[in-house]
This record gives sequence, structure tokens and C-alpha cells, in this order.
Amino acid sequence: MAVEIRELECFLVLADELHFGRTAERLYLSQSRVSQLLQSLERRIGGPLFERTSRRVALTPLGKEFLTSLRPAYAALERVVAEAREYAGNVKGKLRIGFQGAANDTVLGAVSEFQSHHPDCLIDVCELPLNDPFGAVRRGAVDAAVVMLPVAEDDLVLGPVFSRQQQTLTVCSSHPLASRTSIDAEELAEETLIAIAGPAPGYWRQAQAPTQTPAGALIHRGPDVRTLQEGLSLIAAGRGGMLVCRPTAERNQRWDGIVSIPLTGVPESALGLVWRRGEDTPALKAFADQLRRK
Repeated sequence: MAVEIRELECFLVLADELHFGRTAERLYLSQSRVSQLLQSLERRIGGPLFERTSRRVALTPLGKEFLTSLRPAYAALERVVAEAREYAGNVKGKLRIGFQGAANDTVLGAVSEFQSHHPDCLIDVCELPLNDPFGAVRRGAVDAAVVMLPVAEDDLVLGPVFSRQQQTLTVCSSHPLASRTSIDAEELAEETLIAIAGPAPGYWRQAQAPTQTPAGALIHRGPDVRTLQEGLSLIAAGRGGMLVCRPTAERNQRWDGIVSIPLTGVPESALGLVWRRGEDTPALKAFADQLRRK
């Protein structure tokens, strides 16, 4: 049976005072409430912890053994609570989070819950250029950034990874593949994929717009874009396709003349939170923990 913290606290104070009246005063309780808490604890344990007479209160052998084990455990619990309180107290000031594209429900939910739990820390969010996922973090314009994977930057820390989603191929409605319900990555051979411009690193750009199928067949490189909106405009103009995660594809269904087809044979897309190595502040740690729980 679950033991109540108040019962343990009552036992410890009574073990110190050996007097119900003084115990009640220290705990701001009535003597009858102290007796109720103690009796409840004894029922849970299955034996008497104190010998009580009209003249004295003393620990039983069971009570002495219980006290010896409980004191260090309760002290450790108090330290945990104190450390958590100190940590929460340090979560203040301002936290700036950047994100690529549109902030999804996971990110927005984490922002909302973080702000609710840490009212002394104002959290700001801003959009990052699609073609520069890491620049704002490095410049200190944001404290952390939600970016598309992969991340292989020695000076940055990759924190929680989340929002794993199936990839789609987004093309114009007149494209030969537009009527398909799904396609395999090998069918991208000889197709043209709109690429992402620098300064994003080459490995990251290659992951977003590969130049080969998994089996090594050639995929043509289309024009470079700096934003998703530029990419969608070129797709609608028939200049090529783009690999887009399913939620982003669904959000952009309003665009006339483009369609998104589920794509198999490629890794899922995923988002990750990154920040500068050695600069994980209490506020940033708290926000990363919030994302991990989503």
C-alpha cells in the first residue's frame, strides 16, 4: 500500500519529540490528527511503532529499525525536492527558440507547457531560413533551434529527436507520378529534385534532396531554393519535385497545382533540437525535457 508523505513526516517529528502535543505544534496539526496519521502508518506497516502510555511515548524495536532506515531516505527525498525547486527557480529570463518552416504541434505544445510551468521565463520563437538551419544558433540569435535531421556539427549538441514522419514526393499535378498512391525511392531515378541552397552543409542538403537513389541511380539536381515557399512555387511551375514530410505536405495542400505522394524506401524525416556546445542553461534543459516528454 502507498505510504503518505505526511505520515512519514509525522513519524519523524514524533520520533524526535516523543510527545504528541509538541509534534502537533511543529506540524500545525491537532493531536487527534497526529494520532490518525500515526495509526494509518502503523496499519500500512503491520505493527506498532511507538509504545504509548499516559506518562511516556517511546519507540518500539520496530519503530527504532524503521527510523534508522527512514532518516537517510527522507533526507535524500528532501534534497531531490530542494534541487528541483532551485532548478525551477533558475528557469527565468528569456529563451529564444528557432524553427525551420512552420512550427508543428509538438513544438507549439512544448512551448505552451514550458511557459505554463516556468512563468518567469519568457519564451520567444522565430522562423529560420530553410537553407541555414544552424547559422542563427552559432551567431547567438537564438538559444536553440528545431531543425530537420541529420545533424553532424561538432560545435553543436543534438538534444531530443522527435516528430518522425514518412516522406512524400511533392510534384506538380501534371507530373507523370502525380496520379500514383505511393512510389518507391528507386522510381526517383532520372527525376529532378529541387535542391536547397547554402550555407547549409553539404551532407544536410544531400539528405533533403539526394542525387542518387538507394541503389545508386542518378537523380537530377534542380534549382536551389532558400525557403519552402520558393520550392513550392518551382514545383507548381513544373521545375521539379521536393521531398517533404507528410505533415508539411498536408499543410500545403492549399497550393493549386501540386500533389504529394507517399514515398517508401527512404528514411523517415525527423526533427531535433540543437544548441551550442557548453551552453545548455537551466531554461534550455527544461525546454529540452519538455520536448522529450512529447
